[in-house]
Amino acid sequence: MVKHVGLRLRCGSADTVNGVAGKKRWPGWVYAAGSEPDARFSFANERTFLAWIRTALALLAAGVAVDAFDLALPDRTQRGLALLLVLLGLLCAVASWVRWAKAERAMRRHESLPAASGVSIIIVVGVVSAALILLVWL
Repeated sequence: MVKHVGLRLRCGSADTVNGVAGKKRWPGWVYAAGSEPDARFSFANERTFLAWIRTALALLAAGVAVDAFDLALPDRTQRGLALLLVLLGLLCAVASWVRWAKAERAMRRHESLPAASGVSIIIVVGVVSAALILLVWL
């Protein structure tokens, strides 16, 4: 007999792990309705979320590096560039979580996945702008 350790089952409004009732999962607006999707799709959604989080961390690190090192840029330009990169990193982190939550909710409700938002384009334009500033000044 094969025993599935840690198998999650939906039972009413509360999660159960191996038949034992547990706490409700957070965020409630994602998990409140629908049924548990195929784990492969949830894991793929989570991998996409983690890839965007890595991008956000890279943008934050780039912003800190631009501020920490003395570049051949005017001080105000260097601070502005660092701020731009940090804000893009924060935007990327927030947008990735919202995208994960919307996709997870759509999968649970057997709906179409949400369309890509314009946030990705804003992040790409911001990074390209930062690169152009560095190319022009250096």
